Amino acid sequence: MAQQPKTTSGSMPPQDSFTKGPFAEQQTPLPADTVVPRRMATDNGRGQGMRVWFGLRREISQGARLALGLVCVVLIYGLWWFLTRDASGAAEAGAEWGGAPEGRILAPTVLPSPEETFSTFRSLWFDRELTRNTLASLRRVGLGFGLAALVGIPIGVLCGCFPWFNAFLAPVTIFGRNIPVAALIPLTFSFFGIGETQKIMFIFIASVAFVVIDTARAVSDVSSRYIDTAYTLGASRRQIILKVLVPLAFPGIFNSLRLLFGLAFGYIMLAEVIKIGNVSGGLGDIINTSQKRGPREHIYLVLLIIPLVALAIDRGLYWIQRQLFPYQYGGPGYLKSVVRLAIHAWEDFKGLIVSPKTLTPIGSPPNR
Repeated sequence: MAQQPKTTSGSMPPQDSFTKGPFAEQQTPLPADTVVPRRMATDNGRGQGMRVWFGLRREISQGARLALGLVCVVLIYGLWWFLTRDASGAAEAGAEWGGAPEGRILAPTVLPSPEETFSTFRSLWFDRELTRNTLASLRRVGLGFGLAALVGIPIGVLCGCFPWFNAFLAPVTIFGRNIPVAALIPLTFSFFGIGETQKIMFIFIASVAFVVIDTARAVSDVSSRYIDTAYTLGASRRQIILKVLVPLAFPGIFNSLRLLFGLAFGYIMLAEVIKIGNVSGGLGDIINTSQKRGPREHIYLVLLIIPLVALAIDRGLYWIQRQLFPYQYGGPGYLKSVVRLAIHAWEDFKGLIVSPKTLTPIGSPPNR
């Protein structure tokens, strides 16, 4: 066999290394003693700076993420202030274009200013009972989405394990995923009345199809080599599902549930269309009442509060996610240790009650 040419630190690689690949004709190396001009070096530095910001899928630091998000919020707030400011000399322009007579680009009935909006927070907190209604909405979303997870995860696991079962339920899941959510309101009124059960079941029906689909996808994404290895070690079908597929798919399932909870929380206004008696109507009822009776500033405040509450819940769930799956999300894993200890304690307790099965060696006669 011909010996490959060796390269030293002061010499160029062999010519064969530059004649491979689809762009071989364009890859002409520079000699080792070539001096790069200062202008070219400066342009190269500029190019690196441009690649930091416009490089495809280039990661940025956490501080840069926070700073860019803060800049976006400041720009939106500035645009809001500019459109609703009382500028001198803008009255003529407003009258000419049919705008606000007091010199604003947008009238208060269309979009109140930030000062007008936040000045009504006190009445929203006390008169509209913001805390009580927020807790009522969270309870309804938690019960409805919890029921969707309780039903959807086992069904999704079966769909991911058995393709025939997935094909059998495909019409139902496709229907539940694509149906307009607002069309479910009269149906839930017909089946569950107009009480608390209707609101909870509305969130359940609107979310369960997404839970089933995402769970089935997470189970299907588990590599088949884990199943083959488990069969080689003598595991049964039930053991493979419960101790191989479900644990490996659970990080993806939990991440999907975290994202879908925000989707379910966005349905709260549709779920709280009707209020009965002195029962807390929720955040959706505040929006509907403010639209009919005013003040309209409460609508914008609630629209700001809902994403903030959802963001706080999402960050809490993400902390739990990092604790449960540190190998995938980089957390310290305290909750994982607690769960592991609980599982071992349960296995030891179960071993005291149920005697383990004795395995019969292959080829030996069964005990009689």
